Amino acid sequence: MMYDIHQTTAYRYANAVPVARHVVRMVPVERALQRVIVSHVRVEPEPVEWTETRDFFGNSVLHIRIETPHTDFKVHTRARVAVEPAPALDAEGSVTWEEVREMVASSRDLSAQSPVHHIYPSIAVPLSSPITDWAKQSFAPDTPMLSAAIDLMNRIYDEFTYDPRATDVSTPALEAFNMRAGVCQDFAHIMIAGLRGLGLPAAYVSGFLRTEPPPGKERLQGADATHAWVAVWCGPEIGWQGLDPTNALLVSTDHVVLAVGRDYADVAPIGGVLLGSGGQKLSVAVDVIPIDAVAQAKPLAE
Repeated sequence: MMYDIHQTTAYRYANAVPVARHVVRMVPVERALQRVIVSHVRVEPEPVEWTETRDFFGNSVLHIRIETPHTDFKVHTRARVAVEPAPALDAEGSVTWEEVREMVASSRDLSAQSPVHHIYPSIAVPLSSPITDWAKQSFAPDTPMLSAAIDLMNRIYDEFTYDPRATDVSTPALEAFNMRAGVCQDFAHIMIAGLRGLGLPAAYVSGFLRTEPPPGKERLQGADATHAWVAVWCGPEIGWQGLDPTNALLVSTDHVVLAVGRDYADVAPIGGVLLGSGGQKLSVAVDVIPIDAVAQAKPLAE
């Protein structure tokens, strides 16, 4: 699949902001099964300083400084991305979850792709006994790792209610777990907390969902904004596998990866420091549009 991605993130401030520094993670990069044809970012007002780097996990990070007094701040992202289908896998053929836990516990690999970075508590995903005990029900002795992780994903989908009014970006995972409600960020954090509580590696993935479903398919939850799901390490043979608990899906061509980290704090689309006072309002618009072979030859519109 090939997609044109249009995202606009806009802040409106109650009072003028004279100086601001932002960290922006809104540019997709090349990854396994994902190819970025072209990307473009435009910021309003225009920054006086602009630096692009890569963080430890390989995510694109823009550091910008604005010195024009402003009440509106906008980031426009345009990208064309090709996504290849994930190879068919036999969930029952993966190594057991106990073997995965032992391999990670004894690993000395500290590279960016190592599962070692994703077994410990993190800022937004502390370990939680209630979540661990609940997740453990999916992990009977000698169960293949991927099979058990899929079962946990399906239980979150079946037992939790997708409700954007139930939580916000700062809601702790345990609070969302107790309510059995939330959005994609909450469901990803809950699944990660349960897996890490068992000593199993789980990463947080932010990205985009296909906006319009294929004919005969239902529209996916979370397609109107930046989405979140989980990557689970299932052993050296099949490695990292994406699981989307919000939609009970194995990640494939409907998902475009934006950033990977330990939790939302590692991949927040925009962060930074403002000099000013008063409140702010945020709006986000996302379109992930499939394009056919004819349209692929046309330039990406800014």
